[in-house]
Amino acid sequence: MLAPEQILIRPIVSEKSYDVMTQNKYTFEVAKSAHKIEIAKAVEAVFDVRVLKVNTLTVKPKPKRVRYQLGTTKTWKKAIVTLAPGDTIEAFAA
Repeated sequence: MLAPEQILIRPIVSEKSYDVMTQNKYTFEVAKSAHKIEIAKAVEAVFDVRVLKVNTLTVKPKPKRVRYQLGTTKTWKKAIVTLAPGDTIEAFAA
């Protein structure tokens, strides 16, 4: 079992993630091995909020090129966490 600090890698800050914040949904990059229950417990422990639902998806790599060297970006896991009404995460406050 991973510690909450190891499960939540970073918050995702993008236009799309800010748009879904109006629906009380917050987006995080999480550890690839973490499952939904671990993610929910980690968010509740770190931010002291109630989690209603967790949706996860694996972001596939994209092909990239630096001069003549071909490669890909890394594969990572994204979690969209829905919080209970009235709960907010201040780290995302704009």
